Amino acid sequence: MFFRQLYDLQTSTYTYLLADEVSREAVLIDPVYEQAMRDEALLNEMGIKLLYTLETHVHADHITSAWILHKRTGSKIAVSANAGIKGMHKALAHGDKIKFGKHFLSVKSTPGHTEGCVTYVLRSKKMVFTGDCLLIRGCGRTDFQGGDAAQLYRSIHDHIFTLPEDFLIYPGHDYKGLTSTSVLEEKFFNPRLGGQLSEQDFIGFMSNLGLDHPKKIDTAIPANLKCGRPKEDIINIDQPTWAELSLTFAGFWEVEPHWLVEHPDVAQIIDVREEDEFNGTLGHIVGARQIALSQLKNRVDELNYQQPIITICRAGGRSAQATVILHKAGFQKVANLAGGMLRWRECHYPISVSTQSNNF
Repeated sequence: MFFRQLYDLQTSTYTYLLADEVSREAVLIDPVYEQAMRDEALLNEMGIKLLYTLETHVHADHITSAWILHKRTGSKIAVSANAGIKGMHKALAHGDKIKFGKHFLSVKSTPGHTEGCVTYVLRSKKMVFTGDCLLIRGCGRTDFQGGDAAQLYRSIHDHIFTLPEDFLIYPGHDYKGLTSTSVLEEKFFNPRLGGQLSEQDFIGFMSNLGLDHPKKIDTAIPANLKCGRPKEDIINIDQPTWAELSLTFAGFWEVEPHWLVEHPDVAQIIDVREEDEFNGTLGHIVGARQIALSQLKNRVDELNYQQPIITICRAGGRSAQATVILHKAGFQKVANLAGGMLRWRECHYPISVSTQSNNF
């Protein structure tokens, strides 16, 4: 199975991608609005088909990207039937199974943090995804969204602590850089509800947390009750529109060779290979300008700030770094040519092989 634990730094939120390696079918647990492009980039790079986005509950600290991913990938949205959400495709109940490839997640109803909390269990891999219900040496708060400390205590003890002790727990958040824990650890060492702590002990603990409400609660909850669907269905994510660009999981904007062939006069083509490579047997794109990567930072003033730039090298590595340098220098419309000259040659697009440098 393909598994990735993804992280949103601003809200300390974990998103989990689980995919079957044969069928390439996948589910994504607790996606974050601001990370929609990152998550889509990973899906595209790995050739993964997203079947479902799965919410563990209605979040108060971030907005889900479930609706955006539905529109962009065709994935369906699955949420607890008790969450009060509009626009979902699948209402989940305790005992339901969510299949992807040969794997399936079992749904456990674990209310208490909110009324509609669920936990997902992947028994074949001994993995448990608890959302905010159970955290690493902690748990979700119970003072809003229909929270109930007694109910949360019973949910955790009845449905999570009864799992095999070697099952690993993957929480919805962590604020100390921790990534996972185990049923055994939390059952014995969780300072709120582990060991010999009783339900009464837990209620007393939770009643005296004195936490401020999440900063985004007034915008996050209404948005998440609509699966993150924005007003007037306008997807407000920062995606360049000057070309048909795709974002890599590494964070680089790329353009495919065919677009450059179809739009030869739109952008400046900057080849960042060394001069001998530029004039070598691999050739170069007709009209490209050669500025070695090592020289680029000191020669940016030679370029037109108003015209888009497409960078290129042998295979796309050095030219990806060139886009970073150009962005730092103030160029807004910059993209890397996917696959570099190797991809260009594979597509049998025209090249020039010269004996002189194309510096001018």
